[in-house]
Amino acid sequence: QVQVVESGGGLVQPGGSLRLSCAASGDIFSFRSMGWYRQAPGKQRELVAEVTSGGVTNYADSVKGRFTISRDNAKIAVTLQMNDMRPEDTAVYYCCAVVNYLPRWGQGTQVTVSS
Repeated sequence: QVQVVESGGGLVQPGGSLRLSCAASGDIFSFRSMGWYRQAPGKQRELVAEVTSGGVTNYADSVKGRFTISRDNAKIAVTLQMNDMRPEDTAVYYCCAVVNYLPRWGQGTQVTVSS
């Protein structure tokens, strides 16, 4: 069994910052990548940021320069630092870890940017 556990999220004012964390645990023998996706009401789920096992990062154009994803090399875990947040960043954020050749999803955490 593999578990993906997220933490962080909540309410922040425009221009503010939030940090999301995610860790995968269990019987893991292969790790390919880990990242964050988000889904706003009425929209499709989209990639926000991801990092591969080799340390290569990939960001959505809408978050480049504002969000930073980083890996904990001692374990299968990532942190998403979100700065200069905007109302359009409001969504449910999901962590996804590609381990044992399959995507494993977290339960999702709500992020709301509002004054």
